[in-house]
Amino acid sequence: MKQLETAYRAEISAFRQARVGQDAADAWHYLERAHILSQQVLRLHLHAHAAMLTFAISRREWREARGQVLRLLLAPLGALLGRIPLGNTGRASVSAFVPMPIPEELRHVLGQEQRK
Repeated sequence: MKQLETAYRAEISAFRQARVGQDAADAWHYLERAHILSQQVLRLHLHAHAAMLTFAISRREWREARGQVLRLLLAPLGALLGRIPLGNTGRASVSAFVPMPIPEELRHVLGQEQRK
């Protein structure tokens, strides 16, 4: 759990640096990675979506903001039902219900090493 939280905080820190540097593409990239890491811990998962919502609002990305509100509402239910789609980037442009490939460098943190 500590390794997961440390990795999550590193992605959030990278997001904040990209945001300060006004690099929206990198900022979203790091938020997506943070979201992937957060999915197994509801507190972190909600934090990731709240950060995405705040960032979307700051950029006046209203479609994304609406999607994040929906995901903030769905995350607790998904956790309760055990229906979290691992690897999902959490953005409004992708279905909230579809698992996605986990980036190789995040697999070990999530205990999802590639099987041979």
